[in-house]
Amino acid sequence: MSHRVGVLGATGAVGQRFVQLLDGHPTFELACVTASDASAGDSYAEAAKWRLDTPIPDEVGELTVRETSAEALPDDLDLLFSSLPSGVAAEVEPDLCEAGYVVSSNSSNDRLADDVPLTIPEINPGHLDLIEVQRDERGWDGALIKNPNCSTITMVPTLAALTEFGLERVHVSTLQAVSGAGYSGVTSMEIIDNAVPHIGGEEAKMETESRKLLGEFDGAELTHHDAEVAASCNRIPTIDGHLENVFAELADDPSVDEVREAMASYPGADLHSSPESLIHVFGADHPERPQPRMDRMRGDGMQVVAGGVQPTPRGVKYNCLAHNTIRGAAGASVLNGELLADTGWL
Repeated sequence: MSHRVGVLGATGAVGQRFVQLLDGHPTFELACVTASDASAGDSYAEAAKWRLDTPIPDEVGELTVRETSAEALPDDLDLLFSSLPSGVAAEVEPDLCEAGYVVSSNSSNDRLADDVPLTIPEINPGHLDLIEVQRDERGWDGALIKNPNCSTITMVPTLAALTEFGLERVHVSTLQAVSGAGYSGVTSMEIIDNAVPHIGGEEAKMETESRKLLGEFDGAELTHHDAEVAASCNRIPTIDGHLENVFAELADDPSVDEVREAMASYPGADLHSSPESLIHVFGADHPERPQPRMDRMRGDGMQVVAGGVQPTPRGVKYNCLAHNTIRGAAGASVLNGELLADTGWL
């Protein structure tokens, strides 16, 4: 079954990824794009300063950009994908849900709200049932679902694989690509020949979102995982692909081979955009991997890559990597949309 969808904030960096990923999608037909009021009325090809390495799909380039409001949208859309700035999204998304639209959003607002599903389909698809709680509490006919921050989504699949060993504490240091800040987010003079050991709000997102994603939903209330998480986030001069150094303390004492096998065998989801193997794991013969330039496009940019697994006195340490604007942003929202369609919420 085909679903007509729209992209909110379609001219930005993540919005352009949405357009790219939806081109030729077997389930979703992109029928509407929105942007700021200044772009409304222009064709998408005119409004978008296209930055990606594939051309704008012809049929999308001809779409007229609409204002980002419930009044400006057609009423026959089954799903909206949101890449709005969080301040704008906090105002617009609830209005759209109240008007009956289902919104799969990459924006950071409301990710930690008690009644908003924060979902990675391979990790916690059952959290989608929070939509029933959300509709009861807010009186919405629509629904709001979120994917996590790009740095969180890189780490959490590997942590989910480690929960069988009793995950107790996590320390992570990130090496994050400049595209995570948007096209104009980091100036060339700031990042070339440099590294910036601070990304505003990023550490708190990793420390809280990860515990929500790994938490338990009993049908009425979601309880966060009790592991302690501490993060240090750094911007480095790579274009795409967040690399992270993770130190996980475990109640059990698994071998390195057991840890690798737990990650490599962690199941994907039976959805179009989910890779067959969620986590690719490099063995001891490739201690230098993963690397952003070499590994970010594995699984069409939707696979998490891990390597450098070594024992520590209290658990293991390893590196993990994911493409931050595909698996970490637009691709994650599209995958959540596929989950919504597959489970009958559209």
